[in-house]
Amino acid sequence: MRLTNVAQMRLPPGRVHSYGAVAGDGLRRLPISFDQARHVGAGERPGSWMAVALDLPRACSADELAVAWMGVVARHGTLRSVFTEDEDGLALHEVAVSPGRWRAHGERLRDPRPEVRAVLDEACSPRQPLAHRMCLVRSDDPARPDVVLLAADHAHVDAWSLLVLVRDLTALLDGRVADLPPDPAPFAAHTAALADRPPAPTEVHRRWAQILREGAGGMPTVPLDLGDVSTPCPEVVKVHDVLDPAGVTALERQAQRAGVRMVAMATAAMTAELQAEGAPGLRAVLPVHSRDEQRWHDSVGWFITNSVIECHDPSPTSGAAAVSEAIALGSHALAPILDPVGGMPSTPGMLAVSWLDNRRLPVTVPSGLRPQHVSAVIRTDGVMLWFVLTDDGLHVRCRYPDTPQARARRRLAGPGLPAAARGRHLPASGLRISGRRRPR
Repeated sequence: MRLTNVAQMRLPPGRVHSYGAVAGDGLRRLPISFDQARHVGAGERPGSWMAVALDLPRACSADELAVAWMGVVARHGTLRSVFTEDEDGLALHEVAVSPGRWRAHGERLRDPRPEVRAVLDEACSPRQPLAHRMCLVRSDDPARPDVVLLAADHAHVDAWSLLVLVRDLTALLDGRVADLPPDPAPFAAHTAALADRPPAPTEVHRRWAQILREGAGGMPTVPLDLGDVSTPCPEVVKVHDVLDPAGVTALERQAQRAGVRMVAMATAAMTAELQAEGAPGLRAVLPVHSRDEQRWHDSVGWFITNSVIECHDPSPTSGAAAVSEAIALGSHALAPILDPVGGMPSTPGMLAVSWLDNRRLPVTVPSGLRPQHVSAVIRTDGVMLWFVLTDDGLHVRCRYPDTPQARARRRLAGPGLPAAARGRHLPASGLRISGRRRPR
């Protein structure tokens, strides 16, 4: 699945339509996760959503598509929940849901992306009643199929969830209900289960305190001059094809010989790259998932929390140890650890790195649907790198603030898989990757 954003995604010329379910009466109060509270507590804002786009697998009517989408909503509790504010603060309730109606937006457009962005920015913000929408672009080009987008505020979905949404929608559209796992566990049950775990060990509390101390009370930042990021700036988004399938295979073999996984090789490479810039090594926020039981694999929700990865030795084994520590730090409930010190700070200049190997996930999406993982266009004050592996190879998406200083930093293409993000080798391993980059 290609990771892109709404300004750069592939869409055919055509008219934009949207469909949203309708929220009814509240049924029961639900627990709120640490990350949901942090995200929704920041308030209403455009660009807080995530989406997946796919080519329609066959011609179908709008009514067929709506029925299938309502079937998806019925399967996943988080899609039937609404955030509100009451006398006790932020609240989350399960609500009754009924079918909505299709709306047409604007005229037929050669470039429907701005219209899609406007629809999703309005409908999928944190406290909207049912903060999700389905968009349909009816193609005016007979050679290009219609495209469907499934979008929701980030409080309700993560990257893995997007694959679940596609699988469920296409199965329901084709009448293959028996192919779907029955009764996926709701995300609220995961929030409750995490809160019921035993307290984190003392050393985990101590390590988080050390991380915040080293960051002067904040999270890790980019050790490069980004210019004035005291307030968020318009973003720059670059997507780089790094390795084709042959190159990925070569890198996997190198990792196996070193006794590590590819993410450790990437960590070592980022460490070497940042040390070449004069930094002590790699310090970055690392999102880690918490789907640590089979019962969460077919669920939709925000099963992601932020950890911190730190590595000062550009060797694969040190990279592996850094990854293991970061996963361990993110495997405990963070509210008891961070709430007493004010929560997880949002630090200007923050550096975050995400590693997503779609090939390892138990939910797959046929490549023939040409799926796209679509993010919003936002303003940003930090740098984030996404390393994404699919059967087509490895690509890296980098987002950074649009300042003269950041644009001048060619290594923001990105800091990490150095010439890797633009070329063919990983200096930390000394390996020349035999695979060539795919054409852009």
